[in-house]
Parts: sequence; C-alpha cells; structure tokens
Amino acid sequence: MKSTLKFLKNTLKPFRNIFLVVTVIFIVWMLFFDANSWLIHRELNKEIEGLNTKKEFYEREIKSDTKEIKKLQTPEGIEKYARENYNMKKENEDIYIIARDSLKQSE
Repeated sequence: MKSTLKFLKNTLKPFRNIFLVVTVIFIVWMLFFDANSWLIHRELNKEIEGLNTKKEFYEREIKSDTKEIKKLQTPEGIEKYARENYNMKKENEDIYIIARDSLKQSE
C-alpha cells in the first residue's frame, strides 16, 4: 500500500506545478476543442487542395475552349466543325460513316 502511494506521489509530482497543468490544458484545448483547432484546420486545408485542383481543371478547360472558339471564328473552322459533329455535307457529296462497334464485331 505504501509503495503504491509512493509511486502515485512520484508520478503526480510534475502536476503539482500549476503552470504546467494550465499549459497542458491550454495545448489540449487549442489542438482539439477550440473553434480554430488543428483538426478543423486540417479539414479546411484538404478542402482548399480539392478546390485548387478543380480550379486548375477549369482553367485548362477554359484554355481549350478558347482555342476552339478561335478555330470556329473562321469559315473553314465552322465548316469542319459542322462536318465532324453534325454530319453535314456539300451538295453532290456522299458521306460514309464507319461505326467503331461494327469494326469490333467483324474481328
């Protein structure tokens, strides 16, 4: 019994200092329970990283769309776009469309 009490006294000796106790409580509070805690900052940083990747993606898309718009500003670009996407043709012209599925089936 005396050895257990002695062990507890030796273990709790650093906690007799009120400054140490307050400092430990303050650090625990700031890391986990405060409105600006480390856990909340970690979640916000992950969200910021996700938003930055989305931003980069949309910037690349804007650049590619800008290039496409510049191509469509010429009559040749409009004609090429209409032929490729809407299967339009000139008079007295035949168009043959080869579907990729039919090629795979024949193999």
